[in-house]
Amino acid sequence: MTFRELEIFFSLSENSSVSSVAKEKGLSQSAVSLSIKSLENDLGERLFNRIGKKLILNERGRLFRQKTFKSFLELKDAQNLFSKNKLSGVLRILASKTIGTFVIPEIVYKFLENYKEVNIIKETKNSAEIIKSVLNGEIDIGFIETEFENENIIKEKIGEDELVIVSGEEYKKEVFIDELKNKKWLLREKGSGTREMFLNSLGEYGKNINIFMEFSGFIEIKNLLKHKDTITCISKYAVKNELSKKELFEVKVKNFEFKRNFYLIYHKNRFKTLLFNKFCEFIKDKNV
Repeated sequence: MTFRELEIFFSLSENSSVSSVAKEKGLSQSAVSLSIKSLENDLGERLFNRIGKKLILNERGRLFRQKTFKSFLELKDAQNLFSKNKLSGVLRILASKTIGTFVIPEIVYKFLENYKEVNIIKETKNSAEIIKSVLNGEIDIGFIETEFENENIIKEKIGEDELVIVSGEEYKKEVFIDELKNKKWLLREKGSGTREMFLNSLGEYGKNINIFMEFSGFIEIKNLLKHKDTITCISKYAVKNELSKKELFEVKVKNFEFKRNFYLIYHKNRFKTLLFNKFCEFIKDKNV
């Protein structure tokens, strides 16, 4: 049965004149009659007694109306909601730790302030997990900082970030990267965009550093940097406050620069709703 058939059925249940209902719906009388016949065929039941030019509910029709009218009104409300407000719905997003902790929350907050009928479900995972979720169609949008190529994923740059080497002790001068290889390196877990970009930038040097411990987040790393000989590579976003307060110190490394891009990603076959497009535009306008 179709929503249109139900609409005509409930109209006829209150006004038995086929001609009146046809005029109200902008249909021919035959179209109204065919719609009711189709509904009765679907149900395998006669719902009306046909008396002259009128259709009058029989006992089965009255029972059908009693059982379905409340649900029909709820469907009607939903239809009205979507016709009046196209910018409504639920978006599922995943963001890497850096973007999800320091960039996206403020943007999502401002977006929701502007669009009250929207719900955004946000979680943080590492970049490898986000790419997998996009490919499987489990989320609408992902935010990562990993360089990758996949023919099924659209990737759009939304901003830039800089990785810095940080320690709990202050270095008075620039150092070469091999001077730090024996330090106790505290790094993000495998699959992290931060870790991947850092080790890839080091090339052969990356095979020789002492990865002492691995973590899924930033807080544990920052807390452990108070120990002598510990060191890390981390997003500047993550240690901005600690660096300004001189609780942690940036280690300047000669001939190395760790800059990366932030990306918005989604599946190439994902249907772009008005909400999807508006949110993506909002993100890109913020110049992360």
